[in-house]
Amino acid sequence: MTEISAQQKAEVLSEALPYIQRFFDKTIVIKYGGNAMIDEELKEGFASDVVLLKLVGMNPVIVHGGGPQINELLDRIGKKGEFIQGMRVTDAETMDVVEMVLGGHVNKEIVSLINKHGGKAVGLTGQDGHFIKARKMYLKGANDDELIDIGQVGEIESIDPSIVAHLDAHDFIPVIAPIGVDREGESYNINADLVAGKLAEVLHAEKLILMTNTPGVLDKEGNLLTGLTAARIDELFADGTISGGMLPKISSALDAAKNGANSVHIIDGRVKHALLLEVLTSQGVGTMIRAH
Repeated sequence: MTEISAQQKAEVLSEALPYIQRFFDKTIVIKYGGNAMIDEELKEGFASDVVLLKLVGMNPVIVHGGGPQINELLDRIGKKGEFIQGMRVTDAETMDVVEMVLGGHVNKEIVSLINKHGGKAVGLTGQDGHFIKARKMYLKGANDDELIDIGQVGEIESIDPSIVAHLDAHDFIPVIAPIGVDREGESYNINADLVAGKLAEVLHAEKLILMTNTPGVLDKEGNLLTGLTAARIDELFADGTISGGMLPKISSALDAAKNGANSVHIIDGRVKHALLLEVLTSQGVGTMIRAH
């Protein structure tokens, strides 16, 4: 790739101006996951992109996953991860690992990276101030009346946006691990896509961006679907095009689009600076989901 001139760089910056103006002081919820959390160059790029968005006046809020890191620690203790309908089965021992990895190692690493690049990041789990209230989730079995118990996996009862709003107002960047807590203080592993989606709803986010290891939502021939509506998504669920780990991702994206987020984007986190391409250019990268 040829070096671009100073003039071309100036033009690129100038082209970003309308997007900076449009999204100034707007909340952007980012689900951070996949390769972008593992590859060192992508990790550094993500952190610097988040800081840039904050410095030009936007309010990024990060919700992170950590599936590969959880699997790695489970392997080390000789425990095999199990998934049903895209959800991790979480017994008490697995929950200890989830809290250690998500609330500890992964969360702190993201906070440190953002701070290294000049941001002011603060790490949280839903246990802090009980701001993510959860209840036990059961999955539907083959028959409608059959319920599958997957352990300490939660669904969201409510999210109190005040902690996040307070951090935003004081120029901090919230970095949230998807762990919730019930009224008795029991902790629950919650799918990070669900937390990001619900957070985008309660914060009335301008954008919800879900970073993945795919170019976006693909049809059965592997072609990228750049725009999806609720009706089209129902068709893709019904014919099995959307399945496995994509099910909770698309469901939460659609709920967010219907209930408060202005736009929802599923983007390829393996692309360097994918976040900036999505927010500050006309190109966009991935699939945009809207309610209608």
